[in-house]
Amino acid sequence: MASLREGIPGLHGGEEVKARPQHHDLPRERQDHGRLRLFSGSANPRLTREIAAYLGIPDSVVVRKSFADGELYVQIQESIRGCDVFLVQPTCAPVNDHLMELLIMVDACRRASARQITAVMPYYGYARADRKTAGRESITAKLVANLLVQAGVSRVLAVDLHSAQIQGYFDIPCDHIYGASVLVDYLNTRQWKDYVVVSPDVGGVARARAFAKRFNDAPLAIIDKRRASHNVAESLTVIGDVAGRTAILVDDMIDTGGTIHQGARLLKAQGARTVIACVTHPVFSPPALERLQEPGLFEEVVVTNSIPIRPEQYFSQLTVLSIANVMGEAIWRIHEESSVSSMFR
Repeated sequence: MASLREGIPGLHGGEEVKARPQHHDLPRERQDHGRLRLFSGSANPRLTREIAAYLGIPDSVVVRKSFADGELYVQIQESIRGCDVFLVQPTCAPVNDHLMELLIMVDACRRASARQITAVMPYYGYARADRKTAGRESITAKLVANLLVQAGVSRVLAVDLHSAQIQGYFDIPCDHIYGASVLVDYLNTRQWKDYVVVSPDVGGVARARAFAKRFNDAPLAIIDKRRASHNVAESLTVIGDVAGRTAILVDDMIDTGGTIHQGARLLKAQGARTVIACVTHPVFSPPALERLQEPGLFEEVVVTNSIPIRPEQYFSQLTVLSIANVMGEAIWRIHEESSVSSMFR
């Protein structure tokens, strides 16, 4: 197994998880951690521990087990009456199990008289079906939003939603934070010259433009792509100058890798010197790993730990960055009722 590239030497997962100021160093009005509770689902407990380390609090204990027929059982192991509860659970594979576990945790917290329940979703599953593109389709992004609200969620904290309009599907507050800040901080440590930020399709232009603005106002290029069917992409041409440049392909997720793989091939054919994939969510469904490891295609694939990566999924070009600090800061600001959006100005 190839070793994981840690990104920045001496830092954990590409970004050091630093604790907030100690309890006695905080102003008097910010010294009450007593009503802040952080619980982890089974999807990504390591990320929850990193967030807890940043906040300087323990991640609380949940008992979960499965009955013989697969039904889930959840019990909160401490009093949370009157508390602000944050449940960290990306709805990654197995998506249905993790989503159902989150709903059961929410219900348990609601029945335990929590003051506020925030669903912290580093990865929001079922987000790709966010509108009707043909007759008799379900809009699953809205369905999941309805399920969360009906279960008793007070607010949602999500990272890099597949489309910005999903925020409007909630009848409760939805804080949308961005992995770009972590990715750009890492890219700024590299010594690349003549780089260009590339959107792999027209739908990702707004995301790539915002990324390019953060990344020293880098020039922008767009890949004109047409999708034949779900998980099947055909790239056609590049709008913009990429010849002789380091092309940074920016997207919200890599699922099967078809979009970013064909985009990288096209960039190489158009004369790009090197190609860097820069993506928040490493879904990595087959055959993504084979595509990402194609010889001579990607110099580096940079992702975050919004979704846990299994040991067998690591490969030599992979760099994993931690979003724990960004999520921890957002959680703290929600708890103390201060601005979250100001984190990204």
